[in-house]
Amino acid sequence: MDDIVRQAMARWPNVPHCYGWLALDARGVWRMRDERAQALKLPGDKIAHATLLSFINRNYQRDQQGRWYFQNGPQRVYVNLDATPYIARTSPELGFVLHTGTPLPDIERAWLTSGGRLILQAGDILAQLDDRDMAGCLSLLRLDGKHVDDEQVLSWLAQAGDPADSSAALTLRLNAPYHRQITVQHAELADLAQQFGYVFAPEPD
Repeated sequence: MDDIVRQAMARWPNVPHCYGWLALDARGVWRMRDERAQALKLPGDKIAHATLLSFINRNYQRDQQGRWYFQNGPQRVYVNLDATPYIARTSPELGFVLHTGTPLPDIERAWLTSGGRLILQAGDILAQLDDRDMAGCLSLLRLDGKHVDDEQVLSWLAQAGDPADSSAALTLRLNAPYHRQITVQHAELADLAQQFGYVFAPEPD
């Protein structure tokens, strides 16, 4: 958190929190949602100002109830999440990079939803892969050690949703800088939100 933000919090500790005005979409884009966007349930306008984006990313965190927010001076601006608290993108040099610009550390677990969303976990970071990078990651998936295509992945997802099924093992081969292979499990976003304790649309207490 920026020092100037800490100073503002100490000076004005009782500023009311803000809800519904800021969102993080499934491609890692910060969006400002004015009253019209909120009323019509629109995604909102993309924030493109580089300095503001950097400020939001540096001061992005969560509260004890799993609500993510941007600490804007003394005020918490709570964030509506389309997917997960972080969005990851592929990087030739760094492997995966979060929407905040931070490289994703050593990946421990991965999930694939029925809608084809790839979710990655590294420590307390949960990040959905930007769908524009999913095609490139398809080549990293293995089914019982063999390359897969779209149809095979869809078939695996259909079977993985059956508790009585003993479907083949789907794995994700991670190249540099991770150099490892991890098992891919099946889960839905709502299940992961409950498991990792985060809130899609924060509301006041």
